[in-house]
Amino acid sequence: MDLMEKLVSLCKRRGYIFPSSEIYGGLNGCWDYGPLGVELKRNIKDAWWQDMIARHDETDAPEGAPGPFGMVGLDCSILMNPTVWQASGHIGGFNDPMVDCRETRNRYRADQLVVYRLVPEGGESAPVASDELLFAAPGEIGKTDEATLLAPHRKRVESLRKKLGDVRLLAVPDALSDTNLRERTLAPGAKEPGSLTVPRAFNLMFKTHVGALEDNSSTAYLRPETAQGIFVNFKNVCDTARVRFPFGIGQIGKAFRNEINPRNFTFRSREFEQMEIEFFCRPEEAGEWYRYWRDRRYAWYVKLGLSTQRLHLREHDGDELAHYASACADVEYDFPFGVSELEGVANRTDFDLRQHMETSGKDLRYFEDQEPDADKRRFLPYVIEPSAGADRAALAFLCEAYCEDEVGGETRTVLRLHPRLAPIKVAVFPLVKKDGMPERALALYRELRSNFNAFYDEKGAIGRRYRRQDEAGTPFCVTVDGQTAEDGTVTLRERDSCEQRRVPAEAVAARLADELKSSPGVA
Repeated sequence: MDLMEKLVSLCKRRGYIFPSSEIYGGLNGCWDYGPLGVELKRNIKDAWWQDMIARHDETDAPEGAPGPFGMVGLDCSILMNPTVWQASGHIGGFNDPMVDCRETRNRYRADQLVVYRLVPEGGESAPVASDELLFAAPGEIGKTDEATLLAPHRKRVESLRKKLGDVRLLAVPDALSDTNLRERTLAPGAKEPGSLTVPRAFNLMFKTHVGALEDNSSTAYLRPETAQGIFVNFKNVCDTARVRFPFGIGQIGKAFRNEINPRNFTFRSREFEQMEIEFFCRPEEAGEWYRYWRDRRYAWYVKLGLSTQRLHLREHDGDELAHYASACADVEYDFPFGVSELEGVANRTDFDLRQHMETSGKDLRYFEDQEPDADKRRFLPYVIEPSAGADRAALAFLCEAYCEDEVGGETRTVLRLHPRLAPIKVAVFPLVKKDGMPERALALYRELRSNFNAFYDEKGAIGRRYRRQDEAGTPFCVTVDGQTAEDGTVTLRERDSCEQRRVPAEAVAARLADELKSSPGVA
């Protein structure tokens, strides 16, 4: 069983993540967060909000910032006037190329289905022969090994090896758009070639209707991103929040995309949550602010426990940039299924505000009354956008935290979550259910839960209770035992090291506060 299978199993077993509407067979691309999962995700969002928005001090610019700046928040509606999506380009251009397999009934994004041919090892690349068989595999060129790609076609590959000798894979560009090549392409899981359809555009927005009538006049969309709500409220914020330039607006909220091929657990789903900032600055300072936010966002993940060996900051090449962006970098994480994006940080120039200004007819330029040059007092800001996925962050922290080690000759599974993110901070146990231990343990539990998310458990052997909390990611356990009645001390156990210490019961709350505050990265 690989890491991803183990993690999915643990998430179901311990109440982190369940398949949505599971008793009815589920719904592809949708997931429910259980009692522990909802706490983990809330802690991630709270950490983001506190670090990026609420605790920001505009009079004390962080190290590396070009100057002081303010941060405010919004919570915008999921349903918006559909003209918003016309102005942003989503209605006309928010499309993915889609292909279907007529044999297996599977659907794929054409740009994520790579077509390969087998050529003799060391041989020259030649035009594809008229009878040559091609293989389609989901993924990206160079990111999936040959054995994995060809495993579904083992028998056919072996027959080709007898004919060609040692072989190597060679990608065939634009094969799905070429009718002759597509007819000779074997789709994943298909028995015969030629089952893939012609690629066609597929708009990713969910369409709905507002009001009693279902016609074109009542069409609306579930938002595919939270950013546009910030852009259309830019003037409202400037008029009411008394923000001084430059400043950022942050938002956490749900977004929806009708993904062609949801996959990799919660990584790519149809309903997800974003944590986005739109940072408004002068055009001439945009490059400096872009570098600041790019580096700050990467450091945030490191601070909360993602290892720099698995975390990457990748700058986009020029041909990767969206048409509206002058720079973009991805914060990527090495998931068990490959290196994939956690967050994008982009310099979106003035594209969004300009589009909404031109479409709405409203003047969205910022007025800087402190500018001595009258000709420069009104200008359209540039925007730096750090856009993170709360669900992807939760999955990355779970992947990083999952560990199997040996304690006392037994293998245990433990989630080494950063204490700031751990769903439960402390669990309280009576050693046995007699001699007044449950009463003392419950009293301590009730005291602790006023300051920490605490859990009480008196069922099963103490070792088994420790293991359950290790799997839940709880950083500390407190046990009330026979000695507690004698000297008022309890056992404080630390999750990662399994170290146990005797501490006075009345000092547990203060000791936990110190332990949690001293954990690396805790603000």
